[in-house]
Amino acid sequence: MKRLLLVPAVLLSLAACHQGERAATRSTVEKDGVRTTIEVTDAWCRPTPNGAQTGACYFTVKSSHAERLTAVATPAAAMAQLHAVSMEGGVMKMAEMPGGLALPAGQAVRLAPGGSHLMLMGLTGPLVDGQRVELTLGFQSAPALRVLAPVQQPPATQAPSH
Repeated sequence: MKRLLLVPAVLLSLAACHQGERAATRSTVEKDGVRTTIEVTDAWCRPTPNGAQTGACYFTVKSSHAERLTAVATPAAAMAQLHAVSMEGGVMKMAEMPGGLALPAGQAVRLAPGGSHLMLMGLTGPLVDGQRVELTLGFQSAPALRVLAPVQQPPATQAPSH
């Protein structure tokens, strides 16, 4: 009987560890007496078909002090760019954010399908469901932050389009 109870407890513990790893990545740095914490949550990338040259990743980022996400690098692609989405004349357009993404102090900024997102170009291979994509986020003042984003289908609460 004890063994039967132990199995669910172990499985729940493993699930909690996996969820915690995916749920948040945090970095804290102190510079000139100011302590800044940057937290990235809900990171994920959309699966791509074989032969696709582009892919997209999404996450939420929050900084305790005003900061700017200025660069992203990944071994999964030749180039990664932060893209903004806008409507012009009834047509949805996306363009690189050359100045990066502003992170107002204490406010969560969400990159999501149908809105701002991370565009991966020159994929080194398909993004396969269940795989993880390493993203290195560069900031204006804070040190780089490494995030592992699982490749998965969009959560049910996300918009269906890129």
